[in-house]
Amino acid sequence: MIIEEFTKFKDITDKDNPFIPHYEIEEGVDFYIEPIFYTQLLGFKERHEDKYQLIIDSLIERVKKNKKVIFIGDFETNVFEKEGYIILEITDITDPLHIFVEDKSRGSDYGD
Repeated sequence: MIIEEFTKFKDITDKDNPFIPHYEIEEGVDFYIEPIFYTQLLGFKERHEDKYQLIIDSLIERVKKNKKVIFIGDFETNVFEKEGYIILEITDITDPLHIFVEDKSRGSDYGD
């Protein structure tokens, strides 16, 4: 899976997790992007195109600060962990920037 936003970084294949894109910014500074996180990121791009680069810049800034990061779709259904890495969700990046997408999903109106 090629993620256009991160092609300037070294693409690393993790033999233990070959389906999760893994990028290295510099020696000892790397990150993983779960596919569901990337889908969420594209949702922000669609709804906040004017602020999308700010989101990407903040994401990279967080990686540089923390050195080893896994960006996941949801803490509760996390399928990927790696020792020494911190885990961040999309809202960990967007909330501090005051960029929000309202979740209007709700349960069905139909009863059993």
